[in-house]
Amino acid sequence: MNKSWIFVILTSLFELFWVFGFNVADTWWHWVIIITVIIIDMQFLSKACESLPTGTVYAIFAAAGTVGTALMDIIIFEAEFSIAKGLFMGILVIGVIALKLFDNKPESRSAGGDH
Repeated sequence: MNKSWIFVILTSLFELFWVFGFNVADTWWHWVIIITVIIIDMQFLSKACESLPTGTVYAIFAAAGTVGTALMDIIIFEAEFSIAKGLFMGILVIGVIALKLFDNKPESRSAGGDH
C-alpha cells in the first residue's frame, strides 16, 4: 500500500476522534486534546495531498467523516437509523469509489512536445 494512502486512512480516523470529542468534551483539557488531534489530523491530510490528487483525498476525508459520524451517532449516541440515512451513506461511499476509479492522472508532457 502506498504511504500516502496510509495518511488518507489516518486522517479519516483522526477526524472521527475529534468529532467524537466535540460530543463528549466538558472540561478545558478535553478541548486541548481535541485541538491537538485536529492539528495532527490536518498534518495527515496535508501529507496525503502531497502525492495523491487533492480532490480524491478530500472526497474520501469528507465522506469517511460524514458516514463515520452518522454511524457514530447511531451506534454510540443512539440516534435513529433510517433507510434514507443508510441509502445516502451508501451513495456517498459509491461516489468516493467511483471518483477513485475514474481519477486519471494527466500524462506528463515532453519539454518540446505537442501543446
